[in-house]
Amino acid sequence: MKSTLYILLILGLFSQKLFSQDDYLSKESFTLPTEDAPHEGTWLQWPHHHQYGLEYTVRLDPTWVAITKALAPEEKVHIIAYDEVEKLRITLLLENASVQLRNIDFQIIKTDDVWIRDSGPIYVRDELDCIISIDFGFNGWGEKSKRHSSDSVQYKYCDSVPAKIGIIKEKRVIDLNTIITNEGGSFDIDGYGTLMACKSSILNENRNPDLPIEVCEFIFEKYFGVSNFIWLDGKMNLNIRDQHIDDFARFIDSTTIITMKQHNLKAFKVSPKDINVLYRSRNKDGVGYTFVFVPLTKRKVKNTAGKSLGRKGSYLNYYIGNKVVLVPNYNDKNDDLANKIIQSLFPSRKVIGIDARNLNINGGMIHGVTQQQPAE
Repeated sequence: MKSTLYILLILGLFSQKLFSQDDYLSKESFTLPTEDAPHEGTWLQWPHHHQYGLEYTVRLDPTWVAITKALAPEEKVHIIAYDEVEKLRITLLLENASVQLRNIDFQIIKTDDVWIRDSGPIYVRDELDCIISIDFGFNGWGEKSKRHSSDSVQYKYCDSVPAKIGIIKEKRVIDLNTIITNEGGSFDIDGYGTLMACKSSILNENRNPDLPIEVCEFIFEKYFGVSNFIWLDGKMNLNIRDQHIDDFARFIDSTTIITMKQHNLKAFKVSPKDINVLYRSRNKDGVGYTFVFVPLTKRKVKNTAGKSLGRKGSYLNYYIGNKVVLVPNYNDKNDDLANKIIQSLFPSRKVIGIDARNLNINGGMIHGVTQQQPAE
């Protein structure tokens, strides 16, 4: 890991606030468990009508019910409900779907949106193997989170979720809000010291405009236990997230990356330069990765009402549970093929296709609305 002195030399007078944090300057180090490590549970923020209206909620409820039903038999599902009225509504939805409630843990916390992967806690292990959470800054994907073009940005409730969960669950939270803005979908790790990310969703003018890449890497080294970085440029303003890596490239393990073939990556607006960097990437030992390829959908995605979203869907935004892998499906001819490819990579888990058509209207998929809490 780069020394604090080295970072200070890089920064100069960059930011006094960076080094006013005791946690930041402590000699502690941490590791980020991979998603396929055993879970204590999964966190969900349930859709509600308070920001986007009743139609939005009704459209997404079935996806959250399906996710909960798939996960609850083998791990806790921590459901964040906006208020007690919402908790009752969600409970009735789950009971009507024959979901066993013994593994359901409700927490009442106001939220703006559903994307807990990006705004929620990121759980790491400290040197004593205790689970703690990292609370990064969240600013609504560069202050782009709005109900309508005339609205002010809506993200303050979601930004406060990690701290509130820490209080409720009595777990240590490291507050990095004033140091770095970072979303959970913007990076992936291979479990062997390598992190992959797009600069467009981390090192840009609307997230961390003055943060040197060396400092960003120092933060990830300290809190995630990584030392090797695969940086793609990404593409600003392609979507609200500014091209998160978890939409088109994921690590399977320390030697394998699952992604798409070149023509599909191009169709997904990944630049030729980034495709080249991705395909030539190496792990921390300098060994090139083996690649597994999954197609995009055959057709452009239509929501359940038949409205075209104007783009094909990715299957790579899946979520790994204790005994299942939840793969976004689109009522498309390529659903079965994608499910079979992903199933071959997780033989000890069952792949379950989750209808993500209405969720994809908002630009995201299954990985973006789930967040794992590792087992103690």
